[in-house]
Amino acid sequence: MRVLITGSSGQIGTNLALYLQEQGHYVFGIDIRPNTWTDQIETLLQDLSVPYRDFQRGIGHVEYPPDLDAVVHFAAHAKVHALVEQPDRALENITMTFNVLEFCRQNNLPLVFSSSREVYGDIHRYITEESYADFAFTESPYSASKISGEALIYAYAQCYGLRYLVFRFSNVYGRYDNDIERMLRVIPYFIRRINRGQPITIYGEEKVLDFTYIDDCVAGVARGLELLVNNQMANHTINLAYGQGNSLVAMAEHIGEALGVVPEMHIEPSRVGEVTHYVANIGKARAILGYNPQTPLREGIHKAVAWCLEWWEKHPERDA
Repeated sequence: MRVLITGSSGQIGTNLALYLQEQGHYVFGIDIRPNTWTDQIETLLQDLSVPYRDFQRGIGHVEYPPDLDAVVHFAAHAKVHALVEQPDRALENITMTFNVLEFCRQNNLPLVFSSSREVYGDIHRYITEESYADFAFTESPYSASKISGEALIYAYAQCYGLRYLVFRFSNVYGRYDNDIERMLRVIPYFIRRINRGQPITIYGEEKVLDFTYIDDCVAGVARGLELLVNNQMANHTINLAYGQGNSLVAMAEHIGEALGVVPEMHIEPSRVGEVTHYVANIGKARAILGYNPQTPLREGIHKAVAWCLEWWEKHPERDA
C-alpha cells in the first residue's frame, strides 16, 4: 500500500507509520512539526488548517506523491481542556478535515479518520454502541470538532461516493507519547512526576475511562486500512479501545507499582468539558475487523513506564 498519514509526527501517526513501513508499505507523512521521536518517516511540514482551494495533487500548491492508495487523517488539536480555553483550534480541526476530504474527493482516495470517544459526551446513560451517539450531549469544542468531522465524512460519502472508515479512539497510550512540553498527556506526565517523587493531581476521583495500549490501536487501524484499500470493507464507524473501564486513580497506582513507589495523589473535581465515564462497546470492531485487544491497563502501564524511562535515559535533554 501507498499511504498518506496526516498528523504523522503524533503518537498514533508515528506508531502506525513505523508499523506499516515494517510491513513493507510506503508511507508519506504530513505534519505541522518535525517528528521528535524518529527520522524514519518521510514527512512534509505543512499547516493543513489554512483554507486551500487546489487539491489536484496535494493540498494548496504542495505536491504529494502520486499513486496513493489511501489517506489516514490523524492531524488535529487534541487536548480537550485546551480547546475549551482556545475554541478557535476546534475550528481549525474542522478546516483540516475539510481540506483532507477535498483532497480525497478530487483524487478518488478512501479515507481513514481518527474520531474520539468524546463524541458520545459524558456517558451517564452508558450507551457507547456506534449508532447511538447523541450529539445533543456534546461536552466541548473538541468533541464538536470531531462530530463535525464525522458529519462531513458522511456527507461526502452520500454526495461523492467517498469510501471511509471512522475510528473512535479512547485514551491511547504507550510509545511516542512523552513529548510533554509540546502536549501534556496524562500518563507520561504522571510517570515523570511520580518517578521524581512529586505529587500528582487527579481531576475526578470517580472518573472511569477506557485506556487503549498503542499496539492494540495500531493493529485495529492497520487491519481496517488493509480491508478498505482492498475493497473488502468501507463506510463503517468503529470504536477502538480495550473495552474495560479504569479510574485515573487505578492508572496512577499502576504507575507507582511499576516504579516501585507509592504516588502522592491530590484529588480535584473534573474540569469543564471532560468526559467522566466511558467504557467502549467494541463488539463491532471484533465482528468486522477481528479486533482482539491484547493489553490490559496494568500490563500496558508497565510497558509504558519502561519505554519512558529508557527514552529519557537516552535523551536526558527531553526530561529536563
